[in-house]
Amino acid sequence: MGKLRSSAAIGFAGAMAIIVAACGNSTSTGTATATVPPGLGVGSFDASFSAMAQLKGLHDAGSGLVGVILPDTTSSTRYVAFDAPYLTKAFTAAGYSSSQFKIDNANGSDATELADAQADVTAGAKVLIFDPLNSTVGASIQQYASSHGVKTISYDRATFTGTNVYYVSFDNVQVGKLIGKGFMDCVTAWGVTSPKVFTLDGGENSDPNAVSFAQGYNSVIWGDTTTPEPAGKTNSAGYTLVGDQIAPDWVNATGGTIFQQQFTAHSNINATVEANDGLGNAVINVLKSKNVPAKKIPTTGQDATLQGMVNVLQNYQCGSVYKAVYQEAQDAVALATILRAGQTPPSALLNGTTSPPQGVSGTQQPASLLTPVWVNAANMNDTVIKDQFVDKTALCNAAGAAACTAAGIS
Repeated sequence: MGKLRSSAAIGFAGAMAIIVAACGNSTSTGTATATVPPGLGVGSFDASFSAMAQLKGLHDAGSGLVGVILPDTTSSTRYVAFDAPYLTKAFTAAGYSSSQFKIDNANGSDATELADAQADVTAGAKVLIFDPLNSTVGASIQQYASSHGVKTISYDRATFTGTNVYYVSFDNVQVGKLIGKGFMDCVTAWGVTSPKVFTLDGGENSDPNAVSFAQGYNSVIWGDTTTPEPAGKTNSAGYTLVGDQIAPDWVNATGGTIFQQQFTAHSNINATVEANDGLGNAVINVLKSKNVPAKKIPTTGQDATLQGMVNVLQNYQCGSVYKAVYQEAQDAVALATILRAGQTPPSALLNGTTSPPQGVSGTQQPASLLTPVWVNAANMNDTVIKDQFVDKTALCNAAGAAACTAAGIS
């Protein structure tokens, strides 16, 4: 899960030799020439960050600031706890000084996110990495950057406007497929008979990624990519869909209210699908308030949050999709460094495309898509605990020592 590239600065004679050997896949600034390292791709990055050192030559051959704008500090703690420090580590390992990159957080404000992008361009940014709060501000940032000759990388959420926009994220449809498969495996493992399913989708009203997630899990469970699915739908495994609703803007409290109403109206619901851990936890809180015991009604999620992992160990949640942020951060910095140096990203790094979901306007964009992982009690110790994505002490204090021991976490 990752990708990488590297290069080395050399003298004039060496530069001429590489120019000939690389047949033009090089860039030159003054007397320094650098090329993208062979084999650089989405599988190149790991937790050691060692691959980033190979980018130093490309860094030296480029010029200008790389600006990063993260979206908020409230919808997910990952941006403060993981993205910002991992991005800083990746930039530093690739040879950037502290004055050559800048990381801001929009704190949930569209106006702030656009203003941060404009300030970075004014400060001399050659590349912008931004995680758009929504498609509207994403389009505004892209258009402003493009009008000033600045290349853009849409980070974690896609921006389906303009040209020369690159996308770095995990394969969103695959994320959904993992949720769907994990859900169906859990229905079997927990012995749920004649599943009456309720699905709680993410913020499809404002986030195209939420549509892709739903397309993934619906394709696995129901055999098509319709979202939301119509109530009454069935599949060959004997499942019946009681209802499928969107939690606007991913608001957990709203999701909890929706499920509360549905569970009151349809007490036969005995299996649920949720698009992330926050919505899964909102559903679990309702189930607990109704005295539904553990390992009775499956729930799902993504993001491998601390609360989500607690719910998994306590047998209220089947599992969660883990997306290693250290890979995404390195990927974005690698791509930015190549673009900053005026080079063409290799196909092993730009290994796919992303297109607007049906009903969403925009254009297809080149994409660097990382591989997500389904995490449950069986592999939790070897994934989120090993990567220190979830604090082991906090997890075991919340879930209980016995639950951690049973999962091989000690």
